[in-house]
Amino acid sequence: MIVNSFKSTLLASASGIFLVGCGATSLVSTPVANIDTVPLKIAELTDAEKKSWGHADLVADTIPGMSVNRVYSELIGNKKGKTVVVAVLDSGMDLTHEDLDDVLWTNAKEKPGNGKDDDNNGYIDDIHGYNFLGESYNEQLEFARMLRLNIGDASQRAKAKFELDKEYPKALQNKQQYEQIRQVVSAADAAVKKELGKDSYTKEDLLALKPQTEEMQQYVGVLTQMYQYAESIDKVLEEVDEGLVYFTEQVNYNLNKDFDGREVVGDDPYDFNSRGYGNGNPQNRVDDESHGTHVAGIIAAERNNGLGAKGVAKNVQLMSVRAVPNGDEYDKDIALGIRYAVDNGAKIINCSFGKSYSPNAEWVYDAIKYAAQNDVLIVHAAGNDGNDLDDASNPNFPNDHKYAGNEIADNVIVVGALAPSYGSEMVASFSNYGNQNVDVFAPGAQIYSTMPNNSYDFQGGTSMAAPAVAGVAALIRSYYPSLTAPQIKKVLMQSGLRSKASVILAGDTNNSKPFSEASKSGKMVNAYNALILAENLAKGKQTLDANAE
Repeated sequence: MIVNSFKSTLLASASGIFLVGCGATSLVSTPVANIDTVPLKIAELTDAEKKSWGHADLVADTIPGMSVNRVYSELIGNKKGKTVVVAVLDSGMDLTHEDLDDVLWTNAKEKPGNGKDDDNNGYIDDIHGYNFLGESYNEQLEFARMLRLNIGDASQRAKAKFELDKEYPKALQNKQQYEQIRQVVSAADAAVKKELGKDSYTKEDLLALKPQTEEMQQYVGVLTQMYQYAESIDKVLEEVDEGLVYFTEQVNYNLNKDFDGREVVGDDPYDFNSRGYGNGNPQNRVDDESHGTHVAGIIAAERNNGLGAKGVAKNVQLMSVRAVPNGDEYDKDIALGIRYAVDNGAKIINCSFGKSYSPNAEWVYDAIKYAAQNDVLIVHAAGNDGNDLDDASNPNFPNDHKYAGNEIADNVIVVGALAPSYGSEMVASFSNYGNQNVDVFAPGAQIYSTMPNNSYDFQGGTSMAAPAVAGVAALIRSYYPSLTAPQIKKVLMQSGLRSKASVILAGDTNNSKPFSEASKSGKMVNAYNALILAENLAKGKQTLDANAE
C-alpha cells in the first residue's frame, strides 16, 4: 500500500485548536575505528544536506548516510561498469521526467504503438515496462476487499471486520477534524491579512499585532499555535490539505467496503489464470500518483545532468512495472509483476509496498522463488507502522519466510528506515523493525527525489529506504557482475556500520533497544564498505561470514 505522509502532531492538537478557534563498528576498510566516538551533530542540516543526506558519510559529516559520495570520489572514479536493469514495482512512473528519461529501460524487441506483441513475451507495447493496473488507481485495503467479496475463512473475515469497524470511524473522524482545522486556520489567516493590510505576513508580524476584538485575539492565538508545526501558515495549510486528502481517500476508497476500484480493469484479480489485462503504458495517471517516480529517482536519477536530484547508482536502466495502487496491491499483480521483471532482464526488483492481509500469498511466494532461481535480488520495504515484525500479530506481506521460521529464498532483503540524526533518534519513528525479519536499515526519512512533472520534493518512509539499498545493490552488480543475488544480500548486510547506540523505536521513548538488535544484521547499509567487500569477494581475497546473519 502507498501511504501518504501527514503531520500527525497537528491532528493530535486539533482539540486545542477548537478550544480557541471555534558502538564500535566493524568496517571492511580501515579509516574509521569507532563511529560511537563521532560527536553528535548539533547544527541543523543545511538545505543542501537535507536534499542529499542519504549520500553523506557518518564519520565525515556526522549524518547517518550511506557514504555514496565517497564511493564516487574515492572508489569508482572513471571506472566503467556493466548496465544493470532495476525494476521499480510500484505505482506508475513519470517516464518523461527530466531526471529519469535518459535512464529508462527500453524493450528493443518491441515496436511502440502498433498494438502487437512483437517480442512474444505475452505483453503488448511494453516499451518501458508494463501496467498491470490498467486505468485504475484508487483501491480498497485488502481487508475491506475480503469483506466485499467474502474471501478467506471465517476467522480471517472476522478479523477483517474487526479492523474495518475500528479503522473506518477513525478515518471519518480524522477527515472531519481536518476539515474543521482547514476552516478555522483559513478564516484566521484571511482575517489577519485583512487586519494587517498585507497579502502575506511573518510570525513576527503576527506577534506584533495588537488585537482589538476577542475574535481577532482568537485568530491570533490559532495562528500562533500553528507556527509550532511549520515555518509559515501557507505551509500549515499545505500540510492540512495533505492530511485531508489522505483521510478523504481512506473514507472514499481504502476503507469503503462497497468501492470496487478494479471494475475498470476487466480481469478477475483473484483468478491467477485471468490474464491479458492491463496495458503497455506504466506512466503515472495523475499527479498525486508520485510514489513510483520518487522511488525511481532515489535509485538512479541522472547524476551528471545538473538537475534536481542524484540517484545512488549510475549504469542503471529503470523498468517501470505499474502494479501498486492507492490502496492495497493485489497478490496477482505483484506475482505477475515480479515474473515480468525477471523474464525481461531485471536483475534487481525494488518493492516499496506491503500490506497486512494476503489471501493469495502463495502466488507471490512462488514468484519470489522464481526470481531466486533466476538470480534476481528483491529489495523490500519493511513497512511504516512502527511494528516489531518478529511479532506474528504484526503480519507484513510479502515476506520471505511465511511466518514459519526459515526463509523460503535467499534473494530478499528487507529494509527499515533511518532518520538523518545520528544517535538515539536515528531509527525513523514510523519504521518497522525486527531482529529476525528486518535485515538492515538505510536512509528513509524525508528523502528528496523526483516527482511528476519535472518537479522534486521530500517524502519519507521505508519506501524510500528500500530504493536506497536497491541503488547500492545496483552499484555492486554493475562493477562486480560475477556476484550472485544471495552474495549481494550478504555483502549489504555484512558490510554495514554497527553502532552501540540505544535507539528509540516507533517514536516511543519507552521502547528502546540497542541499534544492533533492531534488525537481523544490526547494521546500517554503507555503500563504501559494500563495494570494498564486493571487490575483495569477487577477487577471491575475502569470503563471506556464513554465520553473520
